[in-house]
Order: sequence, then C-alpha cells, then structure tokens
Amino acid sequence: MNRPDPEIVRDDVRRALAEDIGSGDVTADLLPASEWARAKVITRETAILCGQDWFAASFAELDPSVEIDWMAHEGGRVLPGQVLCNVQGPVRALVSAERCALNFLQTLSATATATATHVEAIRGTRTTILDTRKTLPGLRYAQKYAVRTAGGMNHRMGLFDAILIKENHIAAAGSLSAAVTRARSLHPSIMVEVEVENFSELREALAAGADRIMLDEFELDELVQAVVEVDGRVPLEVSGGVGIDRVRAIAETGVDYISIGALTKHVRAIDLSMRIELVRERA
Repeated sequence: MNRPDPEIVRDDVRRALAEDIGSGDVTADLLPASEWARAKVITRETAILCGQDWFAASFAELDPSVEIDWMAHEGGRVLPGQVLCNVQGPVRALVSAERCALNFLQTLSATATATATHVEAIRGTRTTILDTRKTLPGLRYAQKYAVRTAGGMNHRMGLFDAILIKENHIAAAGSLSAAVTRARSLHPSIMVEVEVENFSELREALAAGADRIMLDEFELDELVQAVVEVDGRVPLEVSGGVGIDRVRAIAETGVDYISIGALTKHVRAIDLSMRIELVRERA
C-alpha cells in the first residue's frame, strides 16, 4: 500500500491546527509546560483503521518529541475496546493536538470502513468499487487515500486528470460525438468517459471512441444487455444511487466499475477515545 504524500499530509494538518488553535491554546496554558504525559487511543466500534500519518503529523507539528507506538496497522480491522496506539510527550502538545489528530483518524477510518464494506459485498465478482468527487472540502486527497487503503480505487482526483462528458457537455457541444472529438483534440492524453442514458447513446459513445462509458439509470436487465453488447471493448461503469443493498446485484451483471459518492459524502466518524494522564518522568 502506498503511503500518502507527506507534504499534502503536512498541509492538511497545518490548516486544521490553525483553524483550531488560532493565536494559541488558552486552555493548555493552564498546564505546566514541563509536564510529560502519556495517552492511549481506543476504538469503541469495529472499523478499518486509516489516517495514521495525519494523526502523527498533528502531534509532530506542535512538538517533534511526541512519540507514538501503534498497536494496529493502517488498513487493518480493529474491534471495540481495542487500543490503537500509545502516545507520549509534553502534555501541552498532547492536549492541543488531540482533537485535530482524532478528527483525521476517525474521519478517514470512516471512509475506509464504508469502502471496505462495499468491497466485501462484491467479492468474487470482476467489478471494482470507485469513489467520486463528492468529498469533504479540503480533504479530497485524504479521503481518496482512505478509499485506496480499504481496497477501492479512485475515479479521478479532480476536473484536471480525466474528462467525464455528461448531458450538459453534450448539449453545449451539439452532440455526443462532437463532444468526444473536441475532448480528444484538446486533451489527447487524458481519459475520456461518457455518461449515457440509453442504448442509442451507448452505441454512439462506442462509435465515437470513448475510453469508458458510464451507464446512468439502467435497470439490472439493461446492464446485462449493455455488458453483452459492449463485449469488453471499453470498461463500463455504473453510478448514481448505489446502496449497499444493490451493489452485489449490480456487480453480478458484469460491469467493470461501480462509483459510489456515499463512501466520502455520507461519512459517520468512527467513535474513538483518547485518554491522557500526567507522568512525572518520560517513559
């Protein structure tokens, strides 16, 4: 598994700490600057752990002497009551960074957990679970990393690294074929995907040379028919309103990809707890 880009992690953490601490943590000022503390992070529910780099960077940004001993690994399943890590360092750094560190860990673990649930639901099929651009503002890279950590794949990072032609683009270009031709002319090295709503558009997208076709609002029997008709010439993707209750049935039609906005949009933070205690001497 690839580790996240440390520069992006650092930038995310600096923004989060600046938002929380501002001109200074006035509550942490109540604590002796020389005091050393230790803490442990516990999960209260089953989850896929994700976000260790963001968690660690939150403390390191305030005090590089903070030490973290992980008891669980990135991308691994953790159970209620399990200790995820032990942390020790200057008490002011621990209490000031605690909230930001936990925010990253519980949010990214939530995205990873949702992704893993969908990946497991389609296990044994040829389909891959994709994310979308429906991410939390400012956390696009982090959430897409969490999707990969849990066995999913990224659809595209943003509007700059792939072309997705939809109804409005087709209307503006004059036709589906014209939109694909224009895309090829302007960005010859970038993937061109076309969203289609019926079999007529599907055939036009194939003839126009689309790299991938997104099937919008197709019924299950229509998905099967589309897979047969395309016959592997280009990958087929299903998107829109895909819940955990339908994802297996959709995958069994033989489509290549299912993209799900809920992985990053409908996140419910994993319930984590960090308990801090003062110690007289560094362990």
